[in-house]
Amino acid sequence: MSLRRAMLLVVAVFVAAVAGVVIGRSLLRAPVQPSTELHELLHHGLHLDASQQVRLDMLEGRFATIRKTIELRLRADNAGLAAAIEAEHGDGPQVRAAVDRTHRDMGDLQKATLAHVFAMRQVLRPDQAAKFDRAVVKALTADPR
Repeated sequence: MSLRRAMLLVVAVFVAAVAGVVIGRSLLRAPVQPSTELHELLHHGLHLDASQQVRLDMLEGRFATIRKTIELRLRADNAGLAAAIEAEHGDGPQVRAAVDRTHRDMGDLQKATLAHVFAMRQVLRPDQAAKFDRAVVKALTADPR
């Protein structure tokens, strides 16, 4: 094969690859995360009045602090688990205790999140709450792919 033909082949393959990426990105958009969808609905789809917005902002600020605290505990749990694995090199009592701490804190985060969702729901009118409930169910049952 001549050098000219080889270069044309390389250019053609490159152009085809770029075209494939462009087409793929336009056809296969990244899915919207359920929590983002819920947040969008809450702040833009339910037509909140000023009082509701203020109350929700307070709830979100409070929850952000709680979530951050639990996430810090989870990071510490991971460090403790790593240390236990390094010390025991297997599924020993330190590893099991570290896993239990992680599970406890993961449960605390889930409970705090649910309490936050229920607190937000209390701010809504019945018509808004019905839409919110549907969005929560959708977020909890969405395919994570």
